[in-house]
Amino acid sequence: MKKIILSTVILLSLVFAFGTSKAQVGISVNIGLQPEWGPVGYDYVDYYFIPQYGVYYYVPQRKFIYLNRGKWVFATALPRRFGTVNLFNTH
Repeated sequence: MKKIILSTVILLSLVFAFGTSKAQVGISVNIGLQPEWGPVGYDYVDYYFIPQYGVYYYVPQRKFIYLNRGKWVFATALPRRFGTVNLFNTH
């Protein structure tokens, strides 16, 4: 009986030792990079959608994404056709 218990303990310890060594953890944190005009309470997002203008904002690169003649454009500022944009008053 002792041999069975000892064998079980050794087997389980080997399973846990080698089974957990294959785990991978990836963490991506951009706290502090969120725009001041973003909604309160979100400390990590990659994209914001601004429906009033139909554009996206990509936080890691701090660029706007919008369609221009059927192609997606990444830019640090919106073109004049969007007019004056007050991001603090958007949803």
